Amino acid sequence: MKQLKNKILITGVAGFIGFHVAEELLKNNEHCIGIDNINNYYDKKLKLKRLSILKKYKNFKFFKVDLSNQSNFKKISKYKIKLVINLAAQAGVRYAFENPESYIKSNIVGFSNLLSFLKKKKINKLIFASTSSVYGDIKTFPWSEKNKTNSPLTIYSSSKIFNENLAYSYSKYFKISALGLRFFTVYGEFGRPDMSIFKFTKNILSGKPITIFNRGDHIRDFTHIDIIKDIFVKLIINKKFEKIFKNRSFEILNVAGGGKIKLLKLIQLIEKYCGKKAKKNFVGLQMGDIKQTEADLSSLKKYKLLNKTVKINDGIKRFVKWYKNYAL
Repeated sequence: MKQLKNKILITGVAGFIGFHVAEELLKNNEHCIGIDNINNYYDKKLKLKRLSILKKYKNFKFFKVDLSNQSNFKKISKYKIKLVINLAAQAGVRYAFENPESYIKSNIVGFSNLLSFLKKKKINKLIFASTSSVYGDIKTFPWSEKNKTNSPLTIYSSSKIFNENLAYSYSKYFKISALGLRFFTVYGEFGRPDMSIFKFTKNILSGKPITIFNRGDHIRDFTHIDIIKDIFVKLIINKKFEKIFKNRSFEILNVAGGGKIKLLKLIQLIEKYCGKKAKKNFVGLQMGDIKQTEADLSSLKKYKLLNKTVKINDGIKRFVKWYKNYAL
């Protein structure tokens, strides 16, 4: 059988971050295989829209694959893969209380199967998504990669801690260079409908009330998707990945925009660009929620991976414009 070009495998490619990372790499002439199980956690139409954009690229192939089903890996076993980017996961903090089994299936069984695939195919480069949720409710800020992560608040954060630990084991024993990225509240065009910025924008424009947890006293370190894309370009196109792993086999990095904002201020920005005031429904803190997040970005800066900046004002303006074109 003819060996096809060295490719990058991207899991969760129909998801928000997966779509943007894939498109950025495709624009840089990388050959990518994208896999996703297209589940119904949120509206499939958005996922299919993202996929329709990616399928316009000749250097892209898509396969419907469920990572929790080992037999599904046969669909991609013939390809020569040089790097795996794992962005597939059952996301969402609150949904974890409704359907904990889905997190076990996707984030634990699925990730374990993926690592077994890397071992079997002798793929020695892995970048995988983690989350700021692993820090739980640590009260000292900013959060550093050196902080202990042994007090997760939900099964979602527990599953991501498991991912980090399992990836470390595989890096140690099977010569896999593994980089975990702890994302802090990523937002932007084609974002997830269950995230606050998307929900607030949707409800404000349609005249529906928005629910504000913790009476608006949350603080979040938001990260625009352009920052994520730029980091992946530096890691892969500019070969920063190889420099990080010159003398090590495992690394965890915080990834954030470096600009925290209070929830009520965020809502004011969304109102400004929607041109409408929100109907506000203030409620208390909800189960599993974290009052404040803030990332220590010294490691990301040490590796010269944080050059891109997107101010929250500009990011919200762009998102509202995109949402109006997409949904209205």
